[in-house]
Amino acid sequence: MTETTTTPLSGLRVLDLATLFAGPLAATMLGDFGAEVIKVEHPTKPDPSRGHGPSRDGVGLWWKLLGRNKRTITLDLSKPGGRATLLRLAATADVIIENFRPGTLEKWDLGWAELSAANPKLVLARVTAFGQFGPYAHRPGFGTLAEAMSGFAAITGEPDAPPTLPPFGLADSIAGLATAYAVMTALAARDRTGEGQVVDMAIIEPILTALGPQPLWYDQLGHVQPRTGNRSQNNAPRNTYRTADGSWVAVSTSAQSIAERVMRLVGRPELIDEPWFATGADRARHADVLDAAVGDWIAQRSRTEVLAAFEKAEAAVAPIQDVRDVMADPQYQALDTITTVDDPELGPLRMQNVLFRLSATPGSIRWSGRPHGADTDPVLTELGLTEAELATLRQEGAL
Repeated sequence: MTETTTTPLSGLRVLDLATLFAGPLAATMLGDFGAEVIKVEHPTKPDPSRGHGPSRDGVGLWWKLLGRNKRTITLDLSKPGGRATLLRLAATADVIIENFRPGTLEKWDLGWAELSAANPKLVLARVTAFGQFGPYAHRPGFGTLAEAMSGFAAITGEPDAPPTLPPFGLADSIAGLATAYAVMTALAARDRTGEGQVVDMAIIEPILTALGPQPLWYDQLGHVQPRTGNRSQNNAPRNTYRTADGSWVAVSTSAQSIAERVMRLVGRPELIDEPWFATGADRARHADVLDAAVGDWIAQRSRTEVLAAFEKAEAAVAPIQDVRDVMADPQYQALDTITTVDDPELGPLRMQNVLFRLSATPGSIRWSGRPHGADTDPVLTELGLTEAELATLRQEGAL
């Protein structure tokens, strides 16, 4: 389990104190590109992602993905020995990522004052539902609340149906990626100033950024985006359509030229000459007409025929795929998006690869999620703790 020296973040040490899911995902992103990530978990209450979702032979599969490229140790930060050990680790680290409720680290005398005193170059990323201050700061929160509060659920679903929440951790995932970016920004600043700083990441904020100009529209026009199902207010045709063999495809016409190609392809070129066809917003107001033209044509052909015809016409289409299709998709296979990792507990595992490709210093999955506390003794021995000190920490319940 040696760290590679050819990756862009080699030499960077990250302490991952966070759980479920945004903070740990940020640490995973850093580990994928060479950072040494040490996952710190409670001795008796490990990261809940180990038991979240399906498992095989009693081993949680989500953890295999979220815990990859991380060394795992146990430490009870509320114990004096656990606090002292974390401060020793902090002195060797570049980044700490945590998602305790505001004030928790301070209660253990492990707040920014103590951590920065131990290591003035440290970057502390604090990931919480609502941020470190404000009227909601001390409320418990999860990504679901951010999906509700941000406006995402309000615009998702059919117009006459209830607001819809995503069936996966959307807000957490966006916040995890944003946290990784924030950490790298803080490290770039440290390169100039020589000093670390605190990252305050509120999960309710990155998803709001991802939703686009809704606040601007409301500020300037009083416009409140409604639920439109699979349609868009900005262009048409834009929807999902069922093929003759019972499959579904998605069509998008954000560009005017693509919209014109689609109309020619489905045998309705006369619609291109309609005055309202000239802009996406006007086309959206005539979505019923356009959906009927596209939907009728697609309904008479198999998915294979539809995809081939759209490709030949250079029009934008994609099949609606479930995970079985994703695993077999030739484009994903060409990109090695789903790659195979050998796991000591479960054997070969197929999971998502690193997030992007770098031509000179690529990232890699060096190992999948390790068992709870598997690296406690090696990591703390490397830190300089003796066998006697480890025994004392265990007697105290700190390990």
